[in-house]
Amino acid sequence: DSIMSMLLVSRARKAGLVVSARQVFERRTPAELALVAGDASAPGGPEGSGDPGTGEVPLTPVMHELLDRAGAERIGAVFQSTVVVAPAGMRLETLTGAVQAVVDHHDILRARLETEPEARLLVPPTASVAPWVHRIDVSAAGGDLERLIAEQSRAAADRLDPRAGVMAQVVWFDLGPDTPGRLLILLNHLVVDGVSWRVLVPDLAEAYTELAVGREVVLEPVPTSFRHWARALRTEATGRPRLAELAAWTQLLAGDDPLLTSRPVDPGRDLGATVRQLSVKVSREVTSALLTTVPTAFHAGVDDVLLTGLTAALAEWRRRQGQEDTPGVLLDLEGHGRVPLAEGMDLTRTVGWFTSSYPVRLDVGVVDALELRSGGAAAGRAIKRIKEQLRAVPGDGLGYGMLRYLNPEAAPALAALPTAQIGFNYLGRFPGRQNESEQGQRPVEQHAWQTAGDGGRGGGANDRIPVMHALEVMGVVHDLPDGPQLTLIVSWPSELLAESAARSLLDGWAATLTGLATHTTDIDADTGIGGHTPSDFPLVDISQSELDEFEATAQQMDEGA
Repeated sequence: DSIMSMLLVSRARKAGLVVSARQVFERRTPAELALVAGDASAPGGPEGSGDPGTGEVPLTPVMHELLDRAGAERIGAVFQSTVVVAPAGMRLETLTGAVQAVVDHHDILRARLETEPEARLLVPPTASVAPWVHRIDVSAAGGDLERLIAEQSRAAADRLDPRAGVMAQVVWFDLGPDTPGRLLILLNHLVVDGVSWRVLVPDLAEAYTELAVGREVVLEPVPTSFRHWARALRTEATGRPRLAELAAWTQLLAGDDPLLTSRPVDPGRDLGATVRQLSVKVSREVTSALLTTVPTAFHAGVDDVLLTGLTAALAEWRRRQGQEDTPGVLLDLEGHGRVPLAEGMDLTRTVGWFTSSYPVRLDVGVVDALELRSGGAAAGRAIKRIKEQLRAVPGDGLGYGMLRYLNPEAAPALAALPTAQIGFNYLGRFPGRQNESEQGQRPVEQHAWQTAGDGGRGGGANDRIPVMHALEVMGVVHDLPDGPQLTLIVSWPSELLAESAARSLLDGWAATLTGLATHTTDIDADTGIGGHTPSDFPLVDISQSELDEFEATAQQMDEGA
């Protein structure tokens, strides 16, 4: 997926090779990438490499959305966090020095939120992190460590103050000089997203390790600053190409979207404190197929597959509730948003909140639900149909947020249109933690700077902030010792939906995904599976039926018919 491609690009650069995330997707093999890889030490530099990260930083669309919904006085408690294993014998002075090195290196961590005369971030040249770093003696905590971490997480969140420039808190839980402790890293959401953690934790580990042995900290450079990208985004938002997308976004949002829940979201009642959540795990065998076999067969992405399953499950779920003739579903797709806005822009090492969100309207059409769940031909037709609808999104999807929040000419028109009732986010793949009860053996030994089994990555928001959607659906994959496993998650305000209805939707989604996986693994080989769709050939005007006919003919020729 796209996040994994960015990690590959970052590691390649560290090894002295320059490739882009787009090249990873286009070339797909080491042999092909070798043909286009550049030398990281060559003269010149990435787009924006000469632009400092300090000074005024325009708010991105996702920041504007949160500020509008939460208000400046409540935005401080919207955070992301992680808990990692602290090395045994950690010293507070060394930890503070390492945090200082990371904050000095990643400018956005020093940001301060300004709301007058307009909302923006200001990044000063320096900031002292000493007040942000804390040590808690938990050597006598025993089995209460998890509870103490939860308590201190809430306290750390309360200390965040974006308007005072306090965007970070680091809490070391000291279990004694000979025992690996725990390290809580908690950041205000304005300065971090999910991908940023894959940069920050390794950098903090490297900085601490170097300081602990008396060496100078020299972290890998950040090719393009968040400030440079945010400024480029603001400039592009008022350009003619983006404004030309307005008609398409308007048409997409203007269609019908029947109510999914007992009533619409009420900002005064449906707050963070009312949200319930359910999850279900998909088998490792099905997960493996969803990540590899299915997207490969259809020249698609993991998101395409997950959304096909979700759209089919929603259609079936609505029919059971008496909504027979619903014209598809309107969803907001959340993505990492790290789209280079110019040739040579490299965001693989940039820390900040890049997240993008844009609406799509998806419809699997008339489909036999039983046939799809059992992996029949309907599954293949559904994937192709949803894939093409996703490829029909105006531009790269970033334009919606630009026009809605950064373009004064287009913003009023989009603000007056309906919004999606469902938000979707595929979080990507993360290292998993072995569970003793599941594995029937002792847990895997945890090493310094690895995600801690008793904490992990999390986040939170002020309980008084209104929800964004009636339903939030997510997928995340954890790489476990015996293979990857997909977890499906649904969240909703408790007044809007019965738990049984939410469970029914979640189980239906898992069942349709199982059908998609079965379609590519158990189907009769003579029937043929997968295939291309028209968007795979942008220079040719061809319909899906014509393409299917060509592929069938080609298969017959290959088989000597």
